Amino acid sequence: MIDNLTNELATTRERLVYHKLYENLETIEDLKTFMQMHVFAVWDFMSLLKALQQQLTCTTLPWLPTGNPKTRRFINEIVLGEESDEDAKGNPLSHYEMYLEAMVQLGAETKEIKNFERLLKNGDSVARALNQLSINQSIKDFVNFTFEVIATQKSHIIAAVFTFGREDLIPDMFIGLVKGMSQYEKTEKLVYYLERHIELDGDEHGPLSLQMIEELCGTDHEKWTEAYSFSKKALQLRIALWDAINASISKNTPVLT
Repeated sequence: MIDNLTNELATTRERLVYHKLYENLETIEDLKTFMQMHVFAVWDFMSLLKALQQQLTCTTLPWLPTGNPKTRRFINEIVLGEESDEDAKGNPLSHYEMYLEAMVQLGAETKEIKNFERLLKNGDSVARALNQLSINQSIKDFVNFTFEVIATQKSHIIAAVFTFGREDLIPDMFIGLVKGMSQYEKTEKLVYYLERHIELDGDEHGPLSLQMIEELCGTDHEKWTEAYSFSKKALQLRIALWDAINASISKNTPVLT
């Protein structure tokens, strides 16, 4: 069943892996624009992961063994890696914080994502906070969909979007970004972030996440149908985000130095 689902999503997935955005990232300004828009997808990934952790492990008291031990370990390992990985100097840091540091190194604007954090800390909902920001609609659509997925409280749907919209996709997608980037100044932290995801998601997390979907969907046809539907929409919204970023960078002119 997992092979059938993978094959059904293949055409949509290829549109992302071979998106023209990657070859159009030619200037420092292009990279800044990309990061300023993409950072919201970096942020919302953690909420998607935490939702899975809540669904598949015990996060309440008193503690009781919950779900499949192999799946529990898998989710907790990803949380450790995403929330408390090591940066290039060996310091513990979340991947989101690494990304923000890479933005600062490059000189990208972090005002909107920091405003977003502030609004959430002050009690605004995700949707309300997004509506107060001066960001592209494709970003709002992407993040809002992530939280629609979480709101289903269905572990097989969350796992499907997590897998096909993120873990299984990111290595191939980021390889397209990292090619040739290391030769330029002020991109060391970004390259480290991208290469770290390629390494973790390609070698470890991707294959295990596919096993997780098989376990959660089992032989339930309705669950497999929902997994496909939500995964396809996640890919389509990523394509829309990539299209928007590509349209934005076409306006940038400074040469990469």
